Amino acid sequence: MNFPTAVAGLLAVVALSLAGCGIYSASSGRVSAEIRRVAVPYLENLSAEPDIEVELTEGLITAIQEDNTLKIVSEDNADSILSGKVVRYQLQESFATADQLVNAFQVQIAVELTFTVVKTGKHIFENKRFIGTGNYQLDDPAGRDINTARQDAAGEIVRDVLAQVVESW
Repeated sequence: MNFPTAVAGLLAVVALSLAGCGIYSASSGRVSAEIRRVAVPYLENLSAEPDIEVELTEGLITAIQEDNTLKIVSEDNADSILSGKVVRYQLQESFATADQLVNAFQVQIAVELTFTVVKTGKHIFENKRFIGTGNYQLDDPAGRDINTARQDAAGEIVRDVLAQVVESW
């Protein structure tokens, strides 16, 4: 898979999902000063899937910027840090035809994240697991493939993380 295309596709999915239903923030734009400026260093990748950590990190940064409740900054200027790792990327069979031919698959991605207040060292959440899934079938007439399933899984994680981060304070 072409890295720039994958990142652009993920960002497009995140942007479209935010433009649609969006992510509801109960904070009404007011957050505690102890977390207002957040750093999101690149996630560690413990999976065998190349560049998945880059896609997820960029997706998180874009979602936080578009939500506009928190401000993305460097670690040196951060009030809080959202850090973690990709712990699983799995492709598994999800449907077989009557003649036992597999024609549908599910992409599963799992990350473990920690949200830390820099000043106190307090963890708002620690090693919290977020899981996203996306499905596709072979020769899908709608054009869905492994890339769209991967983007769906990453988008689900990004939405869940953003909701947790913004509403957790």
